[in-house]
Amino acid sequence: MTTQSPASLKVSELAQGIDILEESVRSLDKDLLNILLLDRTTRKNILWATTDYVSYGPEFGEFCEILPKLVTGEYATLIQPRITKSQSARLGRTRDKAEVFTPSWVCNKQNNLIDQQWFGRENVFNTENGESWTVISEPISFEGCKNDWEKYIDAKRLEITCGEAPYLVSRYDTVTGEKISLERRIGLLDRKMRVVRENTDTAEEWLTWAQRAFESVYGFEYQGDNLLLARENLLYSYIEYYFERFRQMPGIPLLRKIARIISWNIWQMDGLKCVVPGSCKSAVNLQFTLFDYLGNDDFYADDSPVQCPGCVRGDIYRHTGDYCKITDWRSKHTQTFLSMMKGGRP
Repeated sequence: MTTQSPASLKVSELAQGIDILEESVRSLDKDLLNILLLDRTTRKNILWATTDYVSYGPEFGEFCEILPKLVTGEYATLIQPRITKSQSARLGRTRDKAEVFTPSWVCNKQNNLIDQQWFGRENVFNTENGESWTVISEPISFEGCKNDWEKYIDAKRLEITCGEAPYLVSRYDTVTGEKISLERRIGLLDRKMRVVRENTDTAEEWLTWAQRAFESVYGFEYQGDNLLLARENLLYSYIEYYFERFRQMPGIPLLRKIARIISWNIWQMDGLKCVVPGSCKSAVNLQFTLFDYLGNDDFYADDSPVQCPGCVRGDIYRHTGDYCKITDWRSKHTQTFLSMMKGGRP
């Protein structure tokens, strides 16, 4: 008969099946949950950005902040992965927000294409078998590649409209709800963490390159509950990889550091506008030139509220909302996500 160590019990207590419990995260460290709920652009909390929870009260309004008290205590099981939501709720989100989650075997197929281009060969991490895959057991070889394993870790990856971030970390299949063991995971960050494990010898090296791996992956999502789940999935994945390497829980200061990186890199954004959801403001108090009004039926010459010019014209560069900020951890430079569309570097 085998028994779990206190550390492994602590790891398992943070999740109930595939669902990570906000109550357990807060019990571990209240600041950790605060960090996971933080919006780095507004310096407030992320927003619900969905009407799914309005029946619980005014604090659950579409553009209200997600506060710790609203996801713990009596609301401890309120936010659930998509697979555990009711069929009607899933259909509603598909209809209203075009939310469609991708099975892991499809994520794997697409991630394999990325690595095929990077390595210049097929079947680097696994071989595909229909709707499954077989893991390559030998260490990942970088022989013949243009770049080394360090470059692979630092290579930036972005999952757009990331939902629960299945392309980055594959703790479970978002369509079936099946848990995926650590050695079989196929996310872009999972692959980086495998390379870290295979190429670092000391604890210091592992910690350095594991952090760099987390600094290199990005994702944005509109709906706040999905965003929180994505952030939790990344943080919990770090805990699992740390436990695999050191057979103990990471310390709270280290978890806060990783959570801070995650809260910057996995952010809330309206992908069509590059702004925080619902942040576009009336332009009634803004100064426009005469030419903004002449011959444009969308604007008004009286004192009626004037809509956001970006929303009216479909011009991504003229929104009055809060343009989302991201950071490049290598250069320690922060800029708006939109600025990259003008040729800026992340």
